[in-house]
Amino acid sequence: MHLEEVAVLVGHAECVWHASWSPDGSLLATCGSDKTVRIWACARNGATHWDCVATLEDAQNRTIRACEWSPNGQFIASVSFDATTVIWERRGDVYEVIASLEGHESEVKSIAWSPSGSYLATCSRDKSVWIWEADPDTDFECISVLHGHSQDVKFVQWHPTDDILFSTSYDDTICVWAESDDDWYCKETLKGHASTVWGVTLRADGERMASCSDDTNVLLWQHQPGTSADGRPTSWQPLQALEGFHERSVFSVDWHPTLNCIVTGGGDDGLRLFAQDKAESPFQLAYTHAHAHAGDVNCVRWSKRDPTLLVSTGDDCVARLWRLVA
Repeated sequence: MHLEEVAVLVGHAECVWHASWSPDGSLLATCGSDKTVRIWACARNGATHWDCVATLEDAQNRTIRACEWSPNGQFIASVSFDATTVIWERRGDVYEVIASLEGHESEVKSIAWSPSGSYLATCSRDKSVWIWEADPDTDFECISVLHGHSQDVKFVQWHPTDDILFSTSYDDTICVWAESDDDWYCKETLKGHASTVWGVTLRADGERMASCSDDTNVLLWQHQPGTSADGRPTSWQPLQALEGFHERSVFSVDWHPTLNCIVTGGGDDGLRLFAQDKAESPFQLAYTHAHAHAGDVNCVRWSKRDPTLLVSTGDDCVARLWRLVA
């Protein structure tokens, strides 16, 4: 398998941090240091030409670090270094701010909608994770502030089917959060990386997870209840370490929606594909694109509607679209 570049999305004036596909795959949102969210639509069959159809701006006054579509495609949430989270509602071709959520004391780094759309999670340099409840009348209320990390929290991701939340941090750990009787608690802290954990991704069935780190490695985890050396219950066990394939930090990782394949991007400007030959065989390097961007690769995301389509964003101020060729 390999990747073929099919389009370059030019429009951001500075570094592009993040990208998010709309649920139906027809739109792509990107955000960056220029304090904007841009909405892109495919203008031709084959995904070779995309137009910027909307620019969301003037709602946040510092870098927009991440943006995510809601599961129903009606909202986009964006988080910023100005410590705010802004909720945009899509009304046809128009996007309107309906809420600005405040509470974090420092830069907000990541945002994630729960699979049902009932919850939002945000995380910050202030070392906390906030969980917000989104009810049908578009009120957003913080229902829990989680303190489980000792340093900057970099990334949040929900389990694909359950209300379980994962957060990663500058403290080199992954926290697994669950809810019991309306209280959220850290049920497990995963250790294995030697430096900042930049992100995680879960397989569609939620049984396996990959994490990426400043230590240049990717770790694979298996959902398997067990007991730790000190007698505590555990739910995730280390499965495999992918070491030595990136020369610098691995900033982003994403599990393919239908294949046992993951993509990574990092500070060496490159993309890597790892895949399994058979269901239970180890992951192996399947493809390397050494110079995918002219700078750090900050985000990689597969389209769930068209699983052959991948977006990557970079410090070179562009988003690039790639076609997976088997």
